[in-house]
Amino acid sequence: MQRRELRNIDEVQQISLENALSSPKVEVAYICSESSSHEDYIRQFLNAGKHVLVEYPMTLSWEAAQDLWKLAEQKGKVLHEEHVELLMEEFAFLKKEVVGKDLLKGSLLFTAGPLEEERFGFPAFSGISRLTWLVSLFGELSLISATLEERKEDQHMKMTVCLETENKRPLTWIEEKGPGLKRNRHLSFHFKSGSLENMPNVGVNKNIFLKDQNIFVQKLLGQFSEKELAAEKKRILHCLWLAEEIQKYCYSKK
Repeated sequence: MQRRELRNIDEVQQISLENALSSPKVEVAYICSESSSHEDYIRQFLNAGKHVLVEYPMTLSWEAAQDLWKLAEQKGKVLHEEHVELLMEEFAFLKKEVVGKDLLKGSLLFTAGPLEEERFGFPAFSGISRLTWLVSLFGELSLISATLEERKEDQHMKMTVCLETENKRPLTWIEEKGPGLKRNRHLSFHFKSGSLENMPNVGVNKNIFLKDQNIFVQKLLGQFSEKELAAEKKRILHCLWLAEEIQKYCYSKK
């Protein structure tokens, strides 16, 4: 296999993976690769004694994520899963709208162009940012049922997931992807005190990736409490567990 030439980018010399792993000058790794490669890269960098920031999903397996967190703790390193969707203006708006309200039912539909499952995982994993929204807004969820409709000949798929809150309120999550589908999010939440239908224009998302990196730096500096870190870890693992359960349910129906 021919390897591409390493060169300068913005006057910074690129280095090989082997050099990044072995160099004492490299203390932190940012992993921004296809989801299918995350687990292997995280494991390599943690074993090499590096802190790690990785794009979501951390892994395509709940068990693997648990193992990697244990490894990070053993090595005394920070393992941070990026979640820019929680830094978006839309989520901040929703958080304010939802707080203190009694949910009756809700739905979240996301549409976008096709995505290769081999590279980015089953739709419940590649779409985990939507699941993270629902869990962050309404607490831990239970899986009731799930279906996956696929037309592989035209790269179309639709995943429909029925979830339930701890108060037995139904939530429906739909991911639909295919050629010609615009990247869009449609939501509908019904409360005892009223309804929220679709998202108003709440402004431009500014520097959300930089904000997430700042959170990572704060963790490196020990500025997050053990309670905050434990709550974040619990949420991330719950979402990965749910994604895996959805995948199992859909495959069991094939």
